[in-house]
Amino acid sequence: MSKIHAIVIDPAVRGRLKVGEVEASRPASSEALVRVHAISLNLGEVRTATRANAGWRPGWDLSGVVEQPAADGSGPSAGTRVFGMVHSGSWAELVAVPTNFLSEIPDNVTYAQAATLPVAGLTALFALEKGGFLLNRKVLVTGASGGVGNFTCQLAKQAGAIVTGLVRREERAGCLLRIGVHNVVVGEDVVAARSFGPYDVIVDTLGGKSLHMVSSFLEEGGSCINVGSATEPEMTLQDRLQSVPGGVLVLNGMPPGGVSKDLGRLARMVADGLLHPPIDLEAPWTEIAEVTQSLLKRSIAGKAVLSVS
Repeated sequence: MSKIHAIVIDPAVRGRLKVGEVEASRPASSEALVRVHAISLNLGEVRTATRANAGWRPGWDLSGVVEQPAADGSGPSAGTRVFGMVHSGSWAELVAVPTNFLSEIPDNVTYAQAATLPVAGLTALFALEKGGFLLNRKVLVTGASGGVGNFTCQLAKQAGAIVTGLVRREERAGCLLRIGVHNVVVGEDVVAARSFGPYDVIVDTLGGKSLHMVSSFLEEGGSCINVGSATEPEMTLQDRLQSVPGGVLVLNGMPPGGVSKDLGRLARMVADGLLHPPIDLEAPWTEIAEVTQSLLKRSIAGKAVLSVS
């Protein structure tokens, strides 16, 4: 079997990540082989990499070109520009991707832009769909300068919501104002966001004490949707479910039936200028160790994208 290059766990190197040689993917009949051009990083997979065993291959998001279409005839043909996601191992030159987790890239969308959409864009989209009808409703987004938070703010605004974004640092406020967020609250203390409420929908990316606090800002009958625990990574799913009096909706994982249509929705919004991927850093994938450390230190706002070559 042929060899390819991929990012793998190596506890002996700085940052525990390196580009190494691995066996090429062997696709199932419903998988297309994609020659990867760009990948984007997510905090969850980076945190997993800090404790994973040697040889494990991380990575969810990718964009590239179909090199070999799925044998069952599903999905795009060879040569099609595509983007999508896998359970793990997307940080590689060649990846087998289930066709129901793959979508075409519009002509005027770049590989880098497309690579940001699968995990962060879909998380934002599905969270807001749980919140229901948003026209003229008040929406609060915590961790609003992160990839998921930024996409959530943009999508909520597109749906006609009155959006308040909560960020920790003053320098992060500008990116939210540029995308038209109505109110930006800066600081470690989430209580300051109460003044723009009560909220019909809260999308929380932080977890922990922040989740418990912001849930008290809800309008009667409102929805609080938690999509992560950025500030307290040790917080379990059960902890998050039980942390809010009256309960909280927790978005955990992607639909098993596939996400192609939803990916297409996001890509068309980017193509039409309605959604702007918040790319804060672009670098070659050989800089994976440095970039992941920056992400863990929360020094990257929005998304980090690495080119694969």
